[in-house]
Amino acid sequence: MVRRMATRTTRSLKHEYGLFIEQEIENYKESIPRSAILAIGDEAAARLASQSQFTLSELLMCEEVDKIIFGRLRLPSYNAWRKKRLKMHKELRRPEHWGLTAGDALVRTISTPELGAASHVLIAGESATRSALFLAANGCDVTTLDSELETVQRVLEAAVQAGIAERLHPVPADLSQWTPDGPLHAVVCSHSALRALSPRERARVIAVLQTATMDGGVHLVETIVAGSGAIDELRATYRGWHVSVEAGSGDMQVFLARKDEGSAHVSH
Repeated sequence: MVRRMATRTTRSLKHEYGLFIEQEIENYKESIPRSAILAIGDEAAARLASQSQFTLSELLMCEEVDKIIFGRLRLPSYNAWRKKRLKMHKELRRPEHWGLTAGDALVRTISTPELGAASHVLIAGESATRSALFLAANGCDVTTLDSELETVQRVLEAAVQAGIAERLHPVPADLSQWTPDGPLHAVVCSHSALRALSPRERARVIAVLQTATMDGGVHLVETIVAGSGAIDELRATYRGWHVSVEAGSGDMQVFLARKDEGSAHVSH
């Protein structure tokens, strides 16, 4: 069984800024010829030589070279970068940024104050990318499952671009191959992700996820075709949970189940 990746420690803004500056400087060094790097080194050595109180060392040379490049690139100060970063974080928390709306079941039931930040959410299915990025941007610790390595890489790259990679854990696996290594606060999956499993495997997977879900946790199954009979099957599987069905886009429905305190999954 595949388990989720280890949780990465959330970085401070100061640390993020340092990584940003370091990456910009390294990118610049890689983009110019060696002769240009040597010229910057000569300039750095001349600057340090004028400061007689310092003993020339390799570390001081490297620091001086980085200072010169910092100035040439006109990189922002920490305060200017922080202001822009906080503005971006605010934008990333908006569901509309990810193609969602405030009325979507996922937005209303999972990214809520009572669920709490740093909650662990499992997401699998077609809408995994946008849902995962939205929840990670709102402080959740998100594991996404996809059997396609290309999709996994795309999700990770989007998370890095948004600065939320430490809260997103893409795993190249499907629901039948993954086992939680800790409590879950929410599970979001498409109906097609469940339908791809055999009835026996589907029952086993749901039972495992139900057991791992904390009291008050939510399971949300999206994109169910109205009248397909899937709702009745899910109702039977989630006996003992508080269940509701909502209208989705077009003729689709959304199945929502909340685990009541003390409820247990039904044995199959």
